[in-house]
Amino acid sequence: MSNIILLAVCFGAGIFLQRTGRFPVATPAALNGFIIHISLPALTLLHIHRLHLDSTIIFTAAMAWCLFGAGFLLFRVVGRLAGLTSGTTGALMLVGGLGNTSFVGLPMIEAYYGKEFLGVGIIADQLGSFLVLSTLGIAIATIYSSGDVSPRQMVRKVLLFPPFQALVIAFLLIPVPFPDWLAIILQKLGDTLTPLALASVGFQLRLGHIRGELKPLGLGLLYKLVIGPALLTLLFAGIMGGSGKVMQVTLFEAAMAPMITAGIIAVDHDLNPPLVTLMIGIGIPLSFLTLPAWWWLLQGV
Repeated sequence: MSNIILLAVCFGAGIFLQRTGRFPVATPAALNGFIIHISLPALTLLHIHRLHLDSTIIFTAAMAWCLFGAGFLLFRVVGRLAGLTSGTTGALMLVGGLGNTSFVGLPMIEAYYGKEFLGVGIIADQLGSFLVLSTLGIAIATIYSSGDVSPRQMVRKVLLFPPFQALVIAFLLIPVPFPDWLAIILQKLGDTLTPLALASVGFQLRLGHIRGELKPLGLGLLYKLVIGPALLTLLFAGIMGGSGKVMQVTLFEAAMAPMITAGIIAVDHDLNPPLVTLMIGIGIPLSFLTLPAWWWLLQGV
């Protein structure tokens, strides 16, 4: 419960600081820069190091990749048919295709399924959502923000993305024990991500933009909160026959609100920032209504 309250407080703080003019207009850029270069790499090094890899996590790790892939195809087709700008299409792919599997997902798993299933959420986040964002996500952001990008430039962008570099280092260091002091430092640096990210989103939120972004906003949230998890449930449980509590938690993670860090990357690449902030700012509280419905529906899986 405290994590959910923290989300609301930090989001509200961002709105308050923007409304009062106490922070400069460039505040989100500074906050996002700290998140990308410090907070995310620290969390990556810490949580990847703690992962225990085995064959039972295939469905859980694959969930975000499938969700992102289906969203990519949907938004690409709709974007062309509807004549959406490249920035809007790219924003929908990133923020509509990736879920908040950690900062919203982990507290929700604990609330609905218990602490013993938090490991499933960490795998879904680190080997799923975060790994997708660090590879395909940054590639999509580069393509849709820059237009004509060579494969070499795209690969270079991914390789120089600080969280991706941290991801590679983290996998290499899995066999190496971390001293207690290092784990504590990484945890404290990683803990800055949620308050800074939510404050940044709140600072940029302009509800007056809803009218101009209503159609892509509705499409993005409809896919992320309803269509996407429904497709994954059909694929994993219906077609592939997956079942049990781990499968339920995996599909529950698929139904989470849009990913905050994906929004940070989208804004950093100037992919329709007003739409991005609306999707996160509206999607997170809206998910508090849709998630109980998904929890009830998934009881039969």
